[in-house]
Amino acid sequence: MFIRNAVVVLFLLSAQFGFSQTKELKNFPKGYEPETVGKKLAERFVVGKHALHMGKWIGYPEVFNWMGALKFAALTKDDVLIKKLQDRFEPLFTTEKQLLPIMNHVDVNMFGSLPFELYKITKDKRYLELALPYAGTQWSVPESASPQEKAWADKGYSWQTRLWIDDMYMITIVQTQAYRQTGDKKYIDRAAKQMVLYLDSLQKPNGLFYHAPDVPFYWGRGNGWMAAGMTELLHDLPKNSQYRPRILKGYRTMMQSLKNYQAKSGMWNQLIDEPTFWPETSGTAMFAFAMITGVKQGWLNEKEYGPVARKAWMAMVPYVNESGNVSEVCVGTNKKNDKQYYFDRPRHTGDYHGQAPYLWCTVALLEK
Repeated sequence: MFIRNAVVVLFLLSAQFGFSQTKELKNFPKGYEPETVGKKLAERFVVGKHALHMGKWIGYPEVFNWMGALKFAALTKDDVLIKKLQDRFEPLFTTEKQLLPIMNHVDVNMFGSLPFELYKITKDKRYLELALPYAGTQWSVPESASPQEKAWADKGYSWQTRLWIDDMYMITIVQTQAYRQTGDKKYIDRAAKQMVLYLDSLQKPNGLFYHAPDVPFYWGRGNGWMAAGMTELLHDLPKNSQYRPRILKGYRTMMQSLKNYQAKSGMWNQLIDEPTFWPETSGTAMFAFAMITGVKQGWLNEKEYGPVARKAWMAMVPYVNESGNVSEVCVGTNKKNDKQYYFDRPRHTGDYHGQAPYLWCTVALLEK
């Protein structure tokens, strides 16, 4: 009887403890609810202008903002918002067809992730037919490929490999989306093998990543792309994948380091390990997205990381103004071996680089 009662008590305590941890990512004060913030951000996107890559094609910040808005609309069952987001895309089949990105680089092939998401929501096969070539051509080697590109392909990697950390969102997202919508395992295996290459080549012992091998600075958004890419991949990577242990190790090592570098405010700085640098919103949102998802998926200890994720969200929301624009977003940034360069980068309000990961966070917070 004693043993049975003790088991019951332990069960009740564990249930109570589990609820207390889950609560970290729920019950936000007025104005901080993910439903409220997400709606404001998504509606802002609907009326926003195109952000073109090289002035020619739909760029990746717009694509990821669009996807975030779609996921939010679907999760909240907002059919009116879904229709608005569909209507924005429709001209890309006709009058704006010239804005569809070409398929020759990681920064443009990622576009396919967007029509994959539209296909998931609508089941309109036009989206699937548009999306599949973007995933396929990331591995199909063109005749014009350089010897180095062909060498990567011969090893089973994308010919678009260049070992820049932001690749690990650009490649991962389109291949993972292709797997999600087709069930074809080749896509997720491609992304996972590629991720292991980048982790083995670029991750530092502390779990973070230099902006480039010759630029020894831990730039926030650059690291954010890697954090978000691992998160998207782990979400769908089969448990028995040969690549999962390495990726999960890389993810957890990074999250531990990020936890240690989070400022008292809850934000992360433009250079992660520089306490005198300014808080930057896009990188912070990417890290928050990775942690929120990790806690909910059980990859991270809830007691340890739940409060970190909540603190980040509470710090982030005040940067969203009444118009739904996020401030303190670092502009697009090339690498430079000069610390002052990163400190002096312009900060924009409403830049899609920041709007997108904020939407990802609203979705992650709302998902079960």
